[in-house]
Amino acid sequence: DKMLGSESLDVVIEATGNAVAGAQHAVQCINLGIHVVMVNVEADVLVGPMLRRKADENAVIYSLAYGDQPALIAEQVDCVRAMGFDVVCAGKGTKYLPHYHASTPDTVWDFYGLTAEQAKQAGMNSQMFNSFLDGTKSAIEMAAVSNATGLTAPESGLSFPPCSVNELGHILKPEYDGGILQEKGMVEVISSLQRDGSEIEQDLRWGVYVVFEAHSEYVKNCFQEYGLVTDDTGTYTSLYRPYHLIGLELGISVASVALRGEPTGAPESFHADVICVAKRDLAAGEILDGEGGSTVWGKLMPAEKSVAMKGLPIGFANDVKLLKSVNEGECVRYSDVEFSLTGEVADLRTTMETEALDLN
Repeated sequence: DKMLGSESLDVVIEATGNAVAGAQHAVQCINLGIHVVMVNVEADVLVGPMLRRKADENAVIYSLAYGDQPALIAEQVDCVRAMGFDVVCAGKGTKYLPHYHASTPDTVWDFYGLTAEQAKQAGMNSQMFNSFLDGTKSAIEMAAVSNATGLTAPESGLSFPPCSVNELGHILKPEYDGGILQEKGMVEVISSLQRDGSEIEQDLRWGVYVVFEAHSEYVKNCFQEYGLVTDDTGTYTSLYRPYHLIGLELGISVASVALRGEPTGAPESFHADVICVAKRDLAAGEILDGEGGSTVWGKLMPAEKSVAMKGLPIGFANDVKLLKSVNEGECVRYSDVEFSLTGEVADLRTTMETEALDLN
């Protein structure tokens, strides 16, 4: 509070990683006329569209963080759309196998090829790194991308298809054209591992991508002449960035917000959500330990679906008591937990959910 009272403060970078605290910090900044760069994607997915609205009303900028994957993906989407193309799919790469969803902070280092002692010496947080592995962080980041770009979240959640950079246009296209997508204009995360655990050559584990399509024979010919890698029809191609530098690139957001008055990506509406799924059979009385913990992982789904089922957002799942047992693989609902959060963040979330129900 003392810091926010400084008259010389232009921009606050919110990087706590705590969804509720981060959202509250953003509200404080916005009310004081301070721009916000939201590194805390958890807070953005929980109430980001409402924070963006509040920022607009107060004539300040609310921005995603450049260098983190959602902002880089949003930039690629903007670029492709500005060129006049429809975005077919956008997302990022990660290391994924189906059984990673059950990973806990006690088992996570085995998957990274580290011992607990090595991780401790390096100052690595087991719960944070487990969120990267169990699919939760990917879901959170794709929800942020969906909310910032209008791209659709898959009905059944992310499928993490194994895919190299040369296969983007082959795989990430609609089913009716031989791909895996339900429709054009979706988000998806690709895996750097085959399902047998073997590594994919030319993977995109650290990077981001966008797939788009030619809308004429002329453009298809251009794709070929310019050496773009396409699908077999020459219609679908991609742009990708093989890395993201996270905090090292964050200054771009600060400069863009403070000097140009432009966010480096920002939520436009509540399109996607991340809901808790039980990692194992959970008994009444157990305490949920939130993102990257031992009890639940976060699943991406369309916002209208999550709100209709009254699913518990992953951002509200920390230190919450279960009132009912929940079977492994089932979504956790508000009615399953002892949930009593009050205050402005809870009000923002309630308004966001109510508006989503009204729209449907």
